[in-house]
Amino acid sequence: MRGLPLRRRTVLISGLVALIVAYCSVALVTSRWLAPERFDLTQDGLYTLSPGTRQIVDNVHHPLWLTLYFSQHATKDMPQLRSYEQRVAEMLQEMVARSHGRIRLQIADPVPYSDDEASAEGNGLTPVNGGSNGERIFFGVVGTTRPPTNEAAADYLADYPQTKQGKQIDRTLSIPFFDLNRETFLEYDVAKLLYQLSEPEKPRIGVMTDLPVMGDPAQGTQPWEVMSQLQRLFDVQMIHTDKLKRIDKSIQVLLLIHPKNLPADVQYALDQYVLGGGHLVVFVDPFSESDPTPLVDDPTSATNNHSSNLPRLFADWGVSFNADQVVLDRARALPIELAGVNLAHPAMLGLGASELNRDDVITASLQRVNVSSSGHFDLLPDANARLIPLMQSTSDAEVVPTQRVIEATTNPSSLLDGYQPQNQNYVITARLRGQFVSAFPELAKQPGHIAKSAPNAEVILVADTDLLTDRLWVEAQNLFGLGQPMPSAFANNGDFISNMVDNLTGSSALLSIRGRSTSQRPFTRVQALRRAADRKFLQKERELEGELADTKRRLEELQPAKGTRDTSTSAEQKQEIEQFLQRQLEISKELRDVQHQLNAEIDALGTRLKVINIVMLPALITLVGLLYGWKRTRRNRRQRTG
Repeated sequence: MRGLPLRRRTVLISGLVALIVAYCSVALVTSRWLAPERFDLTQDGLYTLSPGTRQIVDNVHHPLWLTLYFSQHATKDMPQLRSYEQRVAEMLQEMVARSHGRIRLQIADPVPYSDDEASAEGNGLTPVNGGSNGERIFFGVVGTTRPPTNEAAADYLADYPQTKQGKQIDRTLSIPFFDLNRETFLEYDVAKLLYQLSEPEKPRIGVMTDLPVMGDPAQGTQPWEVMSQLQRLFDVQMIHTDKLKRIDKSIQVLLLIHPKNLPADVQYALDQYVLGGGHLVVFVDPFSESDPTPLVDDPTSATNNHSSNLPRLFADWGVSFNADQVVLDRARALPIELAGVNLAHPAMLGLGASELNRDDVITASLQRVNVSSSGHFDLLPDANARLIPLMQSTSDAEVVPTQRVIEATTNPSSLLDGYQPQNQNYVITARLRGQFVSAFPELAKQPGHIAKSAPNAEVILVADTDLLTDRLWVEAQNLFGLGQPMPSAFANNGDFISNMVDNLTGSSALLSIRGRSTSQRPFTRVQALRRAADRKFLQKERELEGELADTKRRLEELQPAKGTRDTSTSAEQKQEIEQFLQRQLEISKELRDVQHQLNAEIDALGTRLKVINIVMLPALITLVGLLYGWKRTRRNRRQRTG
């Protein structure tokens, strides 16, 4: 600016200073008072909240406090876990930003012997071992409806005095540990926590059954553990079929367990409950071993009196269930002890991770669910609904008549006689999803009759009732020498029921949240290079193995017979060995060359990326700026000369 007049130079400097001041002021104002605008450019929108989550956050009308506990020092050598913590924190911050102050978040590092450590343990977080210097690792979140301090409550009410202070109960819930294996359900788990905290009371569920699930006080029997577990989490109401005409809409989930010969009025009530948006779970069984009625062996009947079915509704929904068939699976047979002999029972199955749907939130984190004498479901040819398996057998399974399983009670090994796998995965538990129509069209003129459901109505089907019994998943143990026996689970049957009811009691917004992709992004180009190199290595290894086999055969041919001395043969053998060793060294060198070529290609790829990010992009921006300045200078010169 040396050649410019003083007045013009002063104007330019003043304008530059004013521009800097304006930029700093705008940046300060937007960062302090305006929510920053964020753009999610990830492939699967990892950092964008789903519509269901946004609806749940928007419906939070009472203050909620979240505390994310993460052991920073104990995880200093765990980059993958630290990266996941950043992912969790960013998702929580996104929800906090959308809540407009109704949700508060703080992050705590529960170092050993600190108040934060005591608070984390007291609120139900589960630490794991393996941190630096043997420290325990905490990585979970605690949510509460009451502020952690009086100052926090006063601060909230001062900022938001207009908040509606309706009925609100103190509630504290937690996610004990953020398992990296459940990253696809991270948003669902956090949204469920917020939904449960914002609900004023426990969800109400109904149970309809003739099985003694609630125990018998007169006989001194306790409720089944699965029912005790549900009572701790939900408001459980027993529903009796006597004179039942309709099911109250306040029942968010109905568990129909072992239905046998239900009256038409009860079946119609179930039909209307499902069509009206109710969540129904049906437990049927070809042979319920927990049925207390005396077993009647009637050869004239195709089924036994311990079987259950719902034929009219199943047929209307497009579901096939044969109460005269039991699934056997020798690949998942549970070991039992019978008359002092250990044997595998092919009708009692321990379904593991490969038989559970890892893409469904109900079964994603389960390890094993035990079933006994279970049936299976299939779709009818004209079905309009979809059957989404939650649990199924292996392809090594077969189905046999129920009567054969009953007769093999004292000798389960006989079920393996003539065993013929049918190369089919039999569906034992599934979601049935679609638009259902009423199975009672003749009652269409009744007041309030519902003819069809919403397009995505859903029923969960379970082809076994014995999985609910204690003997298949829990046992009483006298822990720590205490006099009171405590239940100890050896399978995930209870977790399966809790997850299922928990999922179905959620709002439609919560049910709409599906599993997301993980934040771990593989280097696909590098993986392609490694796969190509592996193919080259495999080819070379096969060549080496072939030459080694040929050489051994040649050496055996050249081996002199016992009791003879043949110096010419020995010399030829030595020459053959030397040739083999020489060839082995050559192939080893070729293998190293392939590995060096792979590393060179990966290094070259990394160099190219660095050049693009560090050199080319800044150079391109600089070039554009210079080109713009040059054009502007030329235009100004033309204007002055003109």
